[in-house]
Amino acid sequence: MAAETHAAETGAGDADGHWLEYAVELALRCPPSRTAFSVGAVIVGPDGATVLAEGWSRAGDPRDHAEEAALRGFAPGDPRLAGATLYSSLEPCSARASRPRTCTELTLAAGIGRVVFAWREPALFVDCQGAELLAAAGVTVVERPDLAAGVRAANAHLLAD
Repeated sequence: MAAETHAAETGAGDADGHWLEYAVELALRCPPSRTAFSVGAVIVGPDGATVLAEGWSRAGDPRDHAEEAALRGFAPGDPRLAGATLYSSLEPCSARASRPRTCTELTLAAGIGRVVFAWREPALFVDCQGAELLAAAGVTVVERPDLAAGVRAANAHLLAD
């Protein structure tokens, strides 16, 4: 897994905004599904510029979640993730039927100490409490609702009814 460096160019040093916008771009790669959200995720190293991994929903398997796809190449507690930030267009899931572990559980097992997301998961499929569970476990959680419009647009196929 090659690390890639990007320059954060979103206004006034807004690295969180830059990486969330990138996560939203990744969400647009998702094949639409009537039973799952389109989500993008990127894991950025402690330097704030090195992409350690990225993923999106249904990237390699119809059951893939974005965070799961991004974390797939790491063993739990991988030292490369110490100090890393997980950027996800949507709040990491805390309940799912398609796999045994939620994205919240995978994030905690990976040892990621900071999660930034744009849109809280609506109760369309499950009652998500990812942000609360992460925070209760000591993870710094940052919500950026100012970037949620792009996530809603990537999921318009679910919200149109």
